[in-house]
Amino acid sequence: MAKRQTKYIFVFGGVLSGLGKGIVASSLGYLLKSRGFKVTIQKLDPYLNVDPGTMNPYQHGEVFVLDDGAETDLDLGHYERFIDESLSRLNTTSSGRVFWDVLERERRGDYLGDTIQVIPHVTDEIKACIKSVNPKNKYDIVITEVGGTVGDIEGLPFYEAIRQMILEVGKSNSLVIHTTLLPFIHAAGEIKTKPTQHSVMRLREIGLEPDLLVCRTEENHHLSKKLKKKLGLFCNVETDYVFESPDVETIYEIPLVLYKQGFDNAVCDCLNIANNKKHNDIEILEKSIAKFKSSSHEVNIAICGKYNGLHDAYKSILEAFIHSGIHHSTHVNVKWIDTEELESSSDPESHFENIDGVLIPGGFGDRGIEGKILSSKISREKQIPFFGICLGLQCAIIDFSRNVCDFPNANSTEFKKRIKYPVVDLMDGQKTVKDKGATMRLGSYPCEVQAGTKAYSAYKKKKINERHRHRFEVNNKFVSRLKENNLIISGMNTDLNLVEMIEIKDHPWFVAVQFHPELKSRINNAHPLFKAFIKAALDYKNDRKPS
Repeated sequence: MAKRQTKYIFVFGGVLSGLGKGIVASSLGYLLKSRGFKVTIQKLDPYLNVDPGTMNPYQHGEVFVLDDGAETDLDLGHYERFIDESLSRLNTTSSGRVFWDVLERERRGDYLGDTIQVIPHVTDEIKACIKSVNPKNKYDIVITEVGGTVGDIEGLPFYEAIRQMILEVGKSNSLVIHTTLLPFIHAAGEIKTKPTQHSVMRLREIGLEPDLLVCRTEENHHLSKKLKKKLGLFCNVETDYVFESPDVETIYEIPLVLYKQGFDNAVCDCLNIANNKKHNDIEILEKSIAKFKSSSHEVNIAICGKYNGLHDAYKSILEAFIHSGIHHSTHVNVKWIDTEELESSSDPESHFENIDGVLIPGGFGDRGIEGKILSSKISREKQIPFFGICLGLQCAIIDFSRNVCDFPNANSTEFKKRIKYPVVDLMDGQKTVKDKGATMRLGSYPCEVQAGTKAYSAYKKKKINERHRHRFEVNNKFVSRLKENNLIISGMNTDLNLVEMIEIKDHPWFVAVQFHPELKSRINNAHPLFKAFIKAALDYKNDRKPS
């Protein structure tokens, strides 16, 4: 039997960042998987950081954590949500990681005294990374997205490696998709193609040719047949292989938009793949989008954080709201509450007027922390549905300790080293750690759910696994006192004796977790806790309506 040949698809971006390369790659993965192909997606990032784990969220958005503990770019979240598969650290790498590995090999003497150069040593390492994501040819198709834009100096080793790889596997087994911007110039009243043309020129300069173009267009300014023909002519791409990715209400529309243009058919044609397989999931996605656009209810949820200037810092939470909103035919309106501003407010409760639910997300550092603790206190006392995630759980513990258990000035040792009531403390395994990168408690860990709790009502099972990213935990020395005051420990990691979930008795819905449930939510399988939270917010809103 002939060995199955893996097909490789490379997705690049030009003109500027933020065009949606990751969404295009994810959408293609969705469409190909829907046709029955085995697909995986990976991200190559040109930055010199080994991973984004130590980056400020304002620079890079959220850090998406995988089951195996890899800290990754937020695009990995898009990949998982679209193809509905859990990925691994093999699905991501950076220039920093590549250079690190090459230099480690050099120090060990693996290169037998060779002079180490970008070509062939760095490029060979990159090619090895691309191939490593498909052990034993498990997948039919590997989609590789390259971060940044064509022409960025730091990305050149990746483009060179891909150029070489295309030569090695052959054009019939490889495909280049180039995403670009088609800006509408209002003064001229027309769409301009020159940025795309110049972007393709830069791609050609480094020895690569686009097979397909995906052009980002603005609302109400679509790609005409005339413009398609022009782009095809000047970019040396078949007219039928020029597609548009317009502005949409939700990113989950993009697979449908591309499907209607025959995008996946074109990909199959270029790769000589039999393209007569029927899509299995298109109707399901169409129904989900229809529910999203015709929601019969709405709720107002406050996110109390400190990175509100860049919503991508909480990307997975926002996506989980969409998923759970679709489940309940409910549009989730987000109100951003800056917890630093809340600290100095003369009337903090006024910030929560007409709010149906409060969520405190994860984070690090003491900036805005008292505002987060205050958000927990207001939610608890006003009986507003509350959801604490990671640091959100720790803030809830501090609030409860101070104001219910009568532990004045209770705090976390992350914020104050010497305190009488360290109700949140550094994990034992973290006390000797000095390096910051990839040293937290990361990845998937088990949790036992207590029967009869709101958590159990959501999960409907006793044993779960969730993804973590933290150094601090609830201090077990204070757990008995917390429980005496009607705090419920609804989830535990019994192996490590760590508190994983808490609830408050006699509150409509006050749940906080040490892990990050948003990382495992999917459009067709909303996370149980987010579904329960939005249901509680709906009930709270309805209970407040005048009779």
